[in-house]
Amino acid sequence: MQTQQVTHTLEPVYDSASRVLVLGTMPSPKSRELGFYYGHPQNRFWRVLAALFGEPVPETVEAKRALVLAHGIALWDVLASCHIAGASDASIKDAVPNDLGPLLTAAPIQAVATTGAAAARFYRQFDKPQWPELEHVALPSTSAANASLRLDDLIVAYEPLRELAGGDNLSSLDDKLAHQ
Repeated sequence: MQTQQVTHTLEPVYDSASRVLVLGTMPSPKSRELGFYYGHPQNRFWRVLAALFGEPVPETVEAKRALVLAHGIALWDVLASCHIAGASDASIKDAVPNDLGPLLTAAPIQAVATTGAAAARFYRQFDKPQWPELEHVALPSTSAANASLRLDDLIVAYEPLRELAGGDNLSSLDDKLAHQ
């Protein structure tokens, strides 16, 4: 598969209560098509988060947004643009980082969690030197391509995210959904 130039088109998801920023590498073609993060139906991100926080698996973009915001989580990606073949992080060339500054100024982010080895590598390369005070936790990819980890393994591996987000939710998911 040949690489193509891809520019990040999804806005970050955060609010004034977001304490941990979850960064992927670049939205997959399916995520870009759907207009929201971790959009491929085989990606296990939303099942992992639902299990971590004892919530139902969100089905809609609104429910996904509400789930992360209810638990103090912000979503974005490390890269603003790159050359990539499909959704293969291993194929990324000519990576250009997103500017995390405005988000980190607008929300009380205390830690960053990256999803997958490439996101962790690019975060360390581009962002960690600018924000050394932020704790960084590298988490495994929830992509179906990461077949070495079962769903139960991912849930255990993502426990640090629940701890970084404060463990218990700030407000219930139902309250967040009711106010949208």
